[in-house]
Amino acid sequence: MKTRVITAFFFASCMLGSLFFGPFVFAAFGLLLLVVGILEFYRLVKSTELSPNIPAGLMLSSAVYGLAFSLLVYNKSLQNVLLLVPIVLVVFVAELYRKSSTPFQNIAITLLAVCYVAIPFSFFLALGFMGASFSFILPLSLLLLIWANDSGAYVFGITLGKNRLFERHSPKKSWEGFVGGIVIASLVAWILSSYVHTIALIHWLALAILVGVAGTFGDLVESMFKRSLNIKDSGSFLPGHGGLLDRFDSLIFAAPLVYIYLTYFAC
Repeated sequence: MKTRVITAFFFASCMLGSLFFGPFVFAAFGLLLLVVGILEFYRLVKSTELSPNIPAGLMLSSAVYGLAFSLLVYNKSLQNVLLLVPIVLVVFVAELYRKSSTPFQNIAITLLAVCYVAIPFSFFLALGFMGASFSFILPLSLLLLIWANDSGAYVFGITLGKNRLFERHSPKKSWEGFVGGIVIASLVAWILSSYVHTIALIHWLALAILVGVAGTFGDLVESMFKRSLNIKDSGSFLPGHGGLLDRFDSLIFAAPLVYIYLTYFAC
């Protein structure tokens, strides 16, 4: 328990500190998390007969994230997205030189990591640039909503949970915990609405519900991956907590949807 608390305090401090020290520190810390997440994902898959192209996957993931940052900070043309095409082709061409009997699967797994980790982290980065200049408010708010939802789901699940939510992939999750998580996230959203007036209360509450639903599905998908590989944790990056993907499974699903919701309905 002591290790778990120390790790949580240290990591939360680093995460929050990266937000408060400006866009470049925030982006750099996000890139670090992305690289760790990609390596963790590939390490899981390598326990099977598959062999993802780790260098190519890291290169493509970093390029996706770097391109997102350049578009957000320097207002580069969207045509620069085309620069990703040669890197994607590298993944395919490189497989020609690898002695493997599963080229289709190797390419698919290599690209899946980019979709599963790099793109969601790029959306999380983009939340900081939704205004005229960089602001830590929206990324911080998303983290607070996720933490509130996770905490509420845990407490309500432990105390009231009787009806299983998705027992096949996560036997401990309950409908009571799911509803409780949204209730606590909604309470935090209401508090946030008192301080951040650029978003109306109705949208804050909608974000709380969105985070609750998306975060739950993100957790279930991560559980599905781990159960298919017969492992408990995605890694050991965070002592006492497991892997980085274990802690960011909710954000992976929530960040893109929150960004899309804010873009079309609230900003």
